[in-house]
Amino acid sequence: MSATPPARAATLELLNLADQCVLCGLCLPVCPTYRVGRTEAESPRGRITLAKALAGGEIAAPPSAAAHLDHCLGCLSCERVCPSGVQYGRLIDLTRRETAPPPDRAQRLIYALIARPRWIRALARLSDALRLPRWLTAFARRSGSASGLARWISQLPRLPDLRRVPATPIPASSERRRIGLFLGCVASAFDRDTHAAIRLLLTALGYSVIEPPGQGCCGALPRHAGHVDVSAPLAAATRRAFVEAAVDTVVVSASGCYGDLRDVALADSGIAVREIGEFLAADPRFATLAFRPLRLKTALHRPCSLNNTVRAASATRTLLTHIPQLQIIDLPEQPSCCGAGGSHFLRYPEIADPLRDERLDQVEAQQADLLLTSNIGCRIHLGNGLRARGGAIEVIHPVTLLARQLKEAADSPTPPIPHAGSAH
Repeated sequence: MSATPPARAATLELLNLADQCVLCGLCLPVCPTYRVGRTEAESPRGRITLAKALAGGEIAAPPSAAAHLDHCLGCLSCERVCPSGVQYGRLIDLTRRETAPPPDRAQRLIYALIARPRWIRALARLSDALRLPRWLTAFARRSGSASGLARWISQLPRLPDLRRVPATPIPASSERRRIGLFLGCVASAFDRDTHAAIRLLLTALGYSVIEPPGQGCCGALPRHAGHVDVSAPLAAATRRAFVEAAVDTVVVSASGCYGDLRDVALADSGIAVREIGEFLAADPRFATLAFRPLRLKTALHRPCSLNNTVRAASATRTLLTHIPQLQIIDLPEQPSCCGAGGSHFLRYPEIADPLRDERLDQVEAQQADLLLTSNIGCRIHLGNGLRARGGAIEVIHPVTLLARQLKEAADSPTPPIPHAGSAH
């Protein structure tokens, strides 16, 4: 008996996945794109119907169909509420893989950058030095055009202030396991303060932090766009780097990278992948650390990837309760997504910006002093929105706040958190 051809096998799997949907519509209230568009084609149920028709050959793949598929943020909130257990993430990835056209010019630019994180860091330093986002945003406002490369560059955030995180690690009383730290591509530039905080906290807990050369992107952006030929080499390089480093656990600060590290890049490698908040909350020694009090009101944003992929959203709040006098505000459950979605906020601002604005309205209504989020894409997108509003709320990762308040982290206290700097 001959084996089923790969293309046919993918089609059969896709049809089987689509048949699991009973069209009940419980996914509609939690879908961010349906929330914005209010059209069936922009809902999980609509996309499943479209994917089934494409796989079954009932319709061709017109540009409008591709657009509805591309608009999906991949938040997977629909999977969490689906009574039939539809594997929507797998279905949408397969559909995109089968129908995606070759990368367009914008995607080629993104893929070139994420394959070379040093380019991202160089661009970030240049942008920061010249204050490009500030004057490009002003230019776009005056000209009435916010499209093209100018808009993209205007979305680059300021580099994080590393001076706010103590640089001197606490000497470990006894060394525990070697823990690999995943730096990522975009995060390697714009989450550097988070990485410094992770080094500090893990060292304080007695771990040895390993950052192997050769690691790079996890491959999530091209893989979820259907361009597996682009994502595979990126994931393979990262896998090779951590396998050669001989670590048994890799921690990741960007919850959006967690799924691809666990399920693709490091799958079947024997290396466990842990989101940093979940990892710290599970360590009994964390309770032995002491933190300085902080009289601030913090709004806690839980990224979709933390809720629906890591499934450890409560861990972050548990960690923050170790900071005395800190007031933690949980943002409302809806909208379930801020609109970042990897590069989605760059490609589809007409969807991403309304979702972000809803979230920022909630933050401002709570009169929060600080906004905490566990994913670099959300941090950039939300921070850009605050910057455009002239807001004075800083956006950082929760572990960065923990590191700033760690009592034994430095001989002198770190500077107080300013009521400005949302661009950091």
